[in-house]
Amino acid sequence: MLGPQGKRDEDFPWWLVILGFTGLWLFWEVLSRDYYAAVLQTLAKGIGVTIAVAVIAYLGACLIGLGLAMMSLSRHLVLRQIARLYIEVMRGVPIIVLLLYVAFAISPALVAGVNALAGEEVWRPRDFPLIARAAIALMLAYSAFLAEIFRAGLQAVPVGQIEAAQALGLSGWQRFRHITLPQAFRLILPPLGNDFVAMVKDSSLVSVLGVADITQLAKVTAAGNFRYFETYNVAALLYLVMTIGLSLLLRRIEARMRSR
Repeated sequence: MLGPQGKRDEDFPWWLVILGFTGLWLFWEVLSRDYYAAVLQTLAKGIGVTIAVAVIAYLGACLIGLGLAMMSLSRHLVLRQIARLYIEVMRGVPIIVLLLYVAFAISPALVAGVNALAGEEVWRPRDFPLIARAAIALMLAYSAFLAEIFRAGLQAVPVGQIEAAQALGLSGWQRFRHITLPQAFRLILPPLGNDFVAMVKDSSLVSVLGVADITQLAKVTAAGNFRYFETYNVAALLYLVMTIGLSLLLRRIEARMRSR
């Protein structure tokens, strides 16, 4: 069914209107009820932790993923096989299992290895913060997925342009920096943005390590006041504001890049 402007009625973001009214209702509840305000004040302390974990883990995952993508496209068989092994293993292990493994298996082993090399105890397990372990685990998990996105983007660049740049005398790094990467980035921006939004949501898994993010603070708060409905309403609202806000921002960035 077409609307007055010739567009389909379902193209109008009714879902956003519904979420907007729901959000306004929840904000009204927060402003008008003391216990909602108290819950929001407590959970808001975890916003910084949630964002920090997501951003640090995502930036690291992008660097590792780009390196893996380049390895998987390498002429050397060994590099291709190492990259494929890493990607398949990381994609096959649940993130929550990887979180526990990095936090309680790899991290203590790393500390022990450093102490063994130094010949004395220069680093203790408690000196390795849980938030850092959580960020590393998310970084490793998402790097495998981002590697496939980068690989697809790099392969989508026309070979003729790379050959033309080579004929002009550009080095391999110059071709990658000025020809391949800029064009690949335009293609992979939407999936990269989607994965960042997913990273923000999956950062809630770090609560299993006791990291004081939004989810962990919600669990502790609900266990203390027994207002599970109100507490998790506020937690859900905070995550929705962050993820929907990011999604709308990314759509605008994509639209601007397409219009250029």
